[in-house]
Amino acid sequence: MESKFTGMTVNERLYVGGLMNDFDNCLKQKDVDGIKSILRKLELNEESIFDIIVSLGLDS
Repeated sequence: MESKFTGMTVNERLYVGGLMNDFDNCLKQKDVDGIKSILRKLELNEESIFDIIVSLGLDS
């Protein structure tokens, strides 16, 4: 079964998934666990989630 998120960017997934505000709030609070949880809901794999966390400068 193909995901409804196939072919979408992370921002598109956040928008379609209705999680843009939640993601922004977690980002403001530097809530890494919250960000990971949201990205998992968007069906991203762990490697992609790690890369995003690093790109946000939250990998310390």
